[in-house]
Amino acid sequence: MGFSTPFKRFFAWLDVVTGWYPADMSMEERNLVRKIDVFVLGYCCFAFFTKYLDVSALSNAYFAGMEEDLDLYGNRFNYVNAVYQVGYCLFQIPSNIIITRLPSQYYLPTAEVMWGLFTLGTAFVKTYHQLLALRFFVGFSATACYVGCLHIVNCWYKKSELGRRNAIYFSAMPLGTMIAGYIQAGLANINTGGLRPWQWLFIVCAIITIPVAVFGYFFFPDVPEKTTSRWFTEREKMLAFDRLKGDGFERSKGLSWKLVSRVMKAWQFWTFVWMGNLFWLAPYGASAATPFQLWLQSLNYSTAAVNNIGTVTSVVSIPAALLAAIYSDWRRKRWEMMLFAGILMLVGNVMLLVWDMSFSAKFAAFMLLGIANGPGNLVVVWAAETFAHDLEARAITLATINATNCALYLVIPLGAWQMKDGPRFFAGYTTSVCMSAVQLLLIPVAVLFQRRDEKKFREFAVMVGVDPLASSSEASAEIDREIRKNGGELVVMDSVEIPTSIAEAYPIEHESDYRLQHAKIQEKA
Repeated sequence: MGFSTPFKRFFAWLDVVTGWYPADMSMEERNLVRKIDVFVLGYCCFAFFTKYLDVSALSNAYFAGMEEDLDLYGNRFNYVNAVYQVGYCLFQIPSNIIITRLPSQYYLPTAEVMWGLFTLGTAFVKTYHQLLALRFFVGFSATACYVGCLHIVNCWYKKSELGRRNAIYFSAMPLGTMIAGYIQAGLANINTGGLRPWQWLFIVCAIITIPVAVFGYFFFPDVPEKTTSRWFTEREKMLAFDRLKGDGFERSKGLSWKLVSRVMKAWQFWTFVWMGNLFWLAPYGASAATPFQLWLQSLNYSTAAVNNIGTVTSVVSIPAALLAAIYSDWRRKRWEMMLFAGILMLVGNVMLLVWDMSFSAKFAAFMLLGIANGPGNLVVVWAAETFAHDLEARAITLATINATNCALYLVIPLGAWQMKDGPRFFAGYTTSVCMSAVQLLLIPVAVLFQRRDEKKFREFAVMVGVDPLASSSEASAEIDREIRKNGGELVVMDSVEIPTSIAEAYPIEHESDYRLQHAKIQEKA
């Protein structure tokens, strides 16, 4: 399938500005990755955008008359959000296991149609209890979107491509939040058809959501090893899988009780689940969920101004996410930008905890949290890279990060961010300061574990007579056989001597770095 001139111009511009495609990438592979960017990343971004468009609509509707119309007094708004999180959590991990078994090109768009219809239904609720019911089903049907699309995106790209693609995907979330605010601001004075402005917001969101699902039915290609998409040639399908295999990604190992054991014993599971949750929850104060907007409302801004200005923390997170991804792809070290963002997060939360400061200082603190929220997607990239060898374990880990995050979003706002405490939220900012500090401590823990594993891989490869400079999948297969002979444990003798050539070529950071450096040496030879 050929690409039109506008597409070619766009990708040429993208390549010049960001180095989107490596200079040594063949034209055949480059054309394949362009298709992946359009059909896989494109659909996933639009789906994630509409999810957050529909989710954020509730906060904007709250400030546009829903509070009075549905009697959302006291802590009722938090209960509505909590019910959404209950629905979202219930099917989280099962959904991500299902997506490794069922055709995702039908599963994900069907889920999107369902949450689009439930969002449409929200426009016509008359009571608080009807709103609770609809939000539960919006959450339940939207479960598949974030982690499901995230899993698919990480199944198509090599490690060196993951950072920027995940940043683009992540940017769909603040973009959805922003657009929902702008739509509600534009509908502020519309009362056509006997409907209030907040009701029209849900109708417009549903109208945007359904066509994206239709696009998915026709164009979304599933994962490389199962795709039957007519938009990819047989040669491209084979190349899509082979290039991932050469980068250390393995085929599905299937579902069994051994999977539970593999996940529970993996340091990646425990470290990234904790790190991801703390990293995503700590900047809660800058989210459009209420704290930032409630502060603006307390300053007597109009409803339209609250909805418009309330999007700026989302605006700054988009370039922050893209720049962090470009930098981390260049450095091949995810932890550096996460450490930087964690420090910004801690500073911003401490400033808001102090609270007694000028308008400019408070606004700057919220902006710091917005910027710090940008690199949050690197947690997912880091986890995906370290779990490249185990598709199901990776899927479960990513789903668990999101599921536990949903559970915490259900509990923490009800305790630390009660509406009656706004806009000061002393308990909320105290909680966020503690989270910021702990997640900073987890970053070096993950770095140490990763370097330990990579050192073991290198030493064990030498010990069993496998060239670790060869294809990672071939080396890993041989090592797996040796591991089974040793009772399932990775045993490395202290006496193993690493050849100087290997030690110099492999800086104990990433296997992909190792192979890339070796390939350059071979080319020069």
